[in-house]
Amino acid sequence: MKQLFCPISTERVNEHVPRVTALYVVLTVALGMVFSSLAVIAFVAADFFIRAFTKLRFSPLSCAAYWTVELLKIQAKPIDKAPKVFAARMGFVMSLMIAVLMGLNFPVAALFVAGILLFFASLEFAFAFCAGCTIYTYLVLPLYKN
Repeated sequence: MKQLFCPISTERVNEHVPRVTALYVVLTVALGMVFSSLAVIAFVAADFFIRAFTKLRFSPLSCAAYWTVELLKIQAKPIDKAPKVFAARMGFVMSLMIAVLMGLNFPVAALFVAGILLFFASLEFAFAFCAGCTIYTYLVLPLYKN
């Protein structure tokens, strides 16, 4: 198997915060799909936008995750922030796609994209597996090499 590469930066985050954030994404997207709530999915898209494209320290879901980690007194484990930002950008695109598909009344397509997002977020939460690094290695990196 080819070695995986991730985007890298000098900034660090506590690994547990993105993992708990991923849990909150799973719960929020699942609720949005169960209740066919475009507003909830738009909230998730906005949350991903804040994490992916702004310099704000926290989005609403990552702030809740931060306080959860603090409340549970989980010891910090610093990791590179860049892969999490790349994953947030992918999450933004996917949640935006879900919102557009819901708005255009394509519920099955929206559910399909939501299932993929839920799968990726579940991998992050349960196993600290960043699907973004795999996608970066096989889809983004080859574009820069050519």
